[in-house]
Amino acid sequence: MKKSEIRNPKHETNSNDQNSKYQNDSNLKHSNFKRFLPTILIIFILVIGAFFRLYRIREYLTFLGDEGRDVLVVKRMIVDGKLTLLGPITSVGSIYMGPVYYYMMAPFLLLAGFDPVGPAVMVALFGVGTIALIYVLMKQFFDDFAALSASFLYAVSPLPILYGRASWNPNVVPFFATVLIYSLLQSCLAGKTKWLIFAGFALGILVQLHYVTFLFFPVIAIMLFLYRKVLNKKDFLAGFAAFLLSYSPFLIFELRHGFVNTLGAWRFLWQQKAEAAPGLLAIWSTIHDVSVRLFWRLVVVESAEITKIFMIFLAATVYIKIRNLKKLGSKGAVTILLVWLIVGIVSFGLYRGVIYDYYLGSLFTLPFIFTGIALSSLFQFKKYGKVFSLGILIVLALFNLKHSPLLTPPSNLMRNTQEAARFVFEQSQGLPYNFALIAGKNSDHAYRYFLELWGAAPVTVENPTIDPQRTTVTNQLFVVCEEEVCQPEGHPLWEIAGYGRAEIENEWKVATVRIFKLVPFRGYTRLTLVPI
Repeated sequence: MKKSEIRNPKHETNSNDQNSKYQNDSNLKHSNFKRFLPTILIIFILVIGAFFRLYRIREYLTFLGDEGRDVLVVKRMIVDGKLTLLGPITSVGSIYMGPVYYYMMAPFLLLAGFDPVGPAVMVALFGVGTIALIYVLMKQFFDDFAALSASFLYAVSPLPILYGRASWNPNVVPFFATVLIYSLLQSCLAGKTKWLIFAGFALGILVQLHYVTFLFFPVIAIMLFLYRKVLNKKDFLAGFAAFLLSYSPFLIFELRHGFVNTLGAWRFLWQQKAEAAPGLLAIWSTIHDVSVRLFWRLVVVESAEITKIFMIFLAATVYIKIRNLKKLGSKGAVTILLVWLIVGIVSFGLYRGVIYDYYLGSLFTLPFIFTGIALSSLFQFKKYGKVFSLGILIVLALFNLKHSPLLTPPSNLMRNTQEAARFVFEQSQGLPYNFALIAGKNSDHAYRYFLELWGAAPVTVENPTIDPQRTTVTNQLFVVCEEEVCQPEGHPLWEIAGYGRAEIENEWKVATVRIFKLVPFRGYTRLTLVPI
């Protein structure tokens, strides 16, 4: 027998051990990669979401009268110490909301050196936080694929991006709505009843952001009833105390003024109901419209007809998912999510006014959550199910990217407003002046913000009964016109009419507006001007 043919048991054993070690190391690396893959993907998704919301945010920023009013209030809070217990006024009903959004804006406006971009960045960060919350909720109560699908689609959806990069009180509603529901899920299903504190705190913030969020009161009431055996009285009281704490700034104002805004909101709703009592057909029509719009505007985007087909697919796959759910708490989670969806849509069915997209903010994350559940249901059907599920996800992503707001050229609203305000500031030459804006659907607060920030706030023309000596009428009136046709002389706008008879001394084209300088009509002195 040749020497080379003699077997060495010791050498063979070492070789087998070494191969086994390499195989174990390979399996361990593969296992670690699979374990960390969802974390890597969600970080990537968060980066995408942040990019879509922060990219060229200054150029895309909406900065009109409402935004100007908000930064004016917050600037006066910080600089002049004029704290407030009132928030923005509603577009309908002429009632005020709570001031919580102003206090949220304050640190970001201060850190940005009073640049209005600061609060917009805050809203963008809340948008990214909403993506993270969707992932955490879905991962805990469903699975990784559902979590990644839902969070990815929310990250690239045009509507959340559009509202997620402008400073406006309804734009942070999706974040706090998701916090509230996640806290209820933790309290009712995970046995962590201390989370009722977070639920109460989030509710106190939500009802100050927009009155549409009142729909969460029946949602919470239903949840407390269904899970009354799980939730103890002590934690419920703690949650109620948290609600009172976060709601306290507005509550103090309401207590001091006889709940003028709260009662005003109820009166508006009841008056609307009395004037146009909705029949069953009208209610069903609104419910159908809101249901389709919710999934169309947020998830599918491409068309309403495709959305209707997609909703049938969702209903079928979610039903299959519910039947096959084995994860503890998942069925209960679907129940809570369905209560949230049904109560929200029905509440809009009872509303007779125009339903704008931002009204749906309290339901924004729901279409993505149910889409994630449906895609996860498909993903579990072996190879073809996985391919089909990923295919739908890719198609939806392409629809969303096709309609991305980033494909629209930026409006540069803030730059144009700032440029016009700077021109007025320079032309006033440090002398007192009055100011007016001629615009169809805008107010002058955005211009006034910059003028006040630079220490040259215009003088407000007062009514003659308040100012009989007409000391608030200066020797120059600057009129910014955003309309195509501008005729400031004799215009009925109070800031112009109250100035008195005047004539145009000069006119300029600045950025996207025209600016006029008016002076008292020749032959009249400032003190003898009579308002038109």
